[in-house]
Amino acid sequence: MVSLLPDITGSFSTPAGGNPTGAMVEAAYAHHGLDVRYVNCDVAPERLADAVAGARAMGWIGFNCSLPHKVAVIDLIDGLNRSAELIGAVNCVVLTEGRMLGHNTDGQGFLGSLRTVADPAGQHVLLLGAGGAARAIAVELALAGAAHVTVANRSVDKAVQVAALVADHTATTSDVLAWDGRLTPPAGTTVVVNATSLGLPGSGDVPFDVGPDAGHLVVCDVIPNPPDTDFLQRARAAGATTLEGRGMLIDQAAVNIALWTGVDPDRSVMGSALDEAIGGWEHP
Repeated sequence: MVSLLPDITGSFSTPAGGNPTGAMVEAAYAHHGLDVRYVNCDVAPERLADAVAGARAMGWIGFNCSLPHKVAVIDLIDGLNRSAELIGAVNCVVLTEGRMLGHNTDGQGFLGSLRTVADPAGQHVLLLGAGGAARAIAVELALAGAAHVTVANRSVDKAVQVAALVADHTATTSDVLAWDGRLTPPAGTTVVVNATSLGLPGSGDVPFDVGPDAGHLVVCDVIPNPPDTDFLQRARAAGATTLEGRGMLIDQAAVNIALWTGVDPDRSVMGSALDEAIGGWEHP
């Protein structure tokens, strides 16, 4: 039952109008009978400190930070968990007894989705891209026991930074590949992750081929819309098991809810709310 004074959570980002997280989170709160609300806030960079101070003053129990605030928020909170510290970015803040602790649930959302088809422990991963999503996924895979992560990127310097982060701070080994043409998986690869924006409408194709027989591969995309990208369709046609980015988005929001409330929410309820919020994920 919702009271006249529910707990408050929300999101700080800009632009914020296209963020569907609130629809998923509010559906989960209602389904589980949680007396909590989620407020999606458009916050300009110069107002972020005010927003964080306001959340603290009003006794919010937590909030998300999306672009462009994931790094800037670190100086405004009281501490970081291990993965957020390694990644160097925060997208979820938990308030407990007035103290703000930052988490990064981007990679955790990916792991939750991956575990529906494969155990991350022991995997040999080819990670396409070296941006923020790739960094978060690489760290969480390593902390979950992946054996090896190969980072492929057009800018080798950025790939080296992600690979060094993994190798220097975890037991997982890592190396890099220059992604300067159409790429195929190195020998021994078991999981491939597209952590780039390639595959979004208008962004161009992912220059990658799994090969003629990919039955041993799990191929994942972080792009949630469209969920079944050309990249995944090609991999599935070659026999790979595929994993859509939609699941990562849902699981990330589920991890946020669990951190704020202690409740592990029903992901099917959240998925239905997500699909309704953005019109069934269809593009013209």
